[in-house]
Amino acid sequence: MADERFLVTGALGCIGAWTVKRLVGAGVPVWTYDLPGDQHRLHLIMSKDDLAKVNIVDGDITDHTAFERVVADNGITHIVHLAAFQVPFVRANPIQGARVNVEGTTIVFEAAKRHKDHVRGLVYASSAAVYGPASAYPPGPLAHDAPFGPTTLYGVYKQANEGTAQIYWQENNIRSIGIRPYIIYGPGRDQGMTSTPTKGMLAAVVGRQYDIRGLGAAVFHHAEDAADVFIRAARAEADGATVYNLGGSEARVQDIVAAIEAAAPEARGLITFDPNPPATISSVDGRPLEAVVGPIAWRPLAEGVKQTMEDFRAAVKAGTIDVDRVLA
Repeated sequence: MADERFLVTGALGCIGAWTVKRLVGAGVPVWTYDLPGDQHRLHLIMSKDDLAKVNIVDGDITDHTAFERVVADNGITHIVHLAAFQVPFVRANPIQGARVNVEGTTIVFEAAKRHKDHVRGLVYASSAAVYGPASAYPPGPLAHDAPFGPTTLYGVYKQANEGTAQIYWQENNIRSIGIRPYIIYGPGRDQGMTSTPTKGMLAAVVGRQYDIRGLGAAVFHHAEDAADVFIRAARAEADGATVYNLGGSEARVQDIVAAIEAAAPEARGLITFDPNPPATISSVDGRPLEAVVGPIAWRPLAEGVKQTMEDFRAAVKAGTIDVDRVLA
């Protein structure tokens, strides 16, 4: 680990911010690559002293020359590629979504190919959105090699990225691991269609009503746990271009609400949910990924919810979170 130099794209996002935090905490040199923007998620979970240790680079993931320069000039050894438009932004601007999500990922792989002499590990975020509706699959945990059936352009773009990874392995021997998260929760998860459970936790902390819609039973991952898995996958340096489902806590939305109320009894009744949500994939097989990165100790859901709410209480007190913006 002494010679590691990590580059994290999408570090201004939730998993990206937690990835940076964990790397800095371990004393690993880390560079970030994002469009200039609000660093509120980094400030939410990192101290000013730790954030000062991060090499922040402003750049566009669709600018192949600029991205390759960062990889080359800094002797990057591991890339954690998380930069992407989420579902609502892809839906609003499909063309730019394709540029960022598909072209941007191709640029990352091309840079890894051109600098394979020092880029040893590459992990990227795919998504459970590559799959179809729950009704398309048999009962039981969803296998990592289950058939695709994306219902959004976002899912189509993620499927394309998995194919890109395969070709770069076949033609150039570029190792990579793709990871398909499901529902990320925790501090910094304030954007996207599945951010509502975390927003419910914040609403309970500040005593506001909030309705969690569109979710039923699912697989939940605390953002810090997910970040740890991405880092371990980047270090795995396994041959091939494999892609895996991300395990976690299997729960119903009512279990989330119960955990919120256990952590904040005074908020009982404030957080509501859809009693008849659409059917969703409620279980995935995370064992194949653990065979590559080692055992994953997911924090229990009740513990993760409680920790998230404690972090929110501290952030509200310190003024490091804009509650109105998050809950808008």
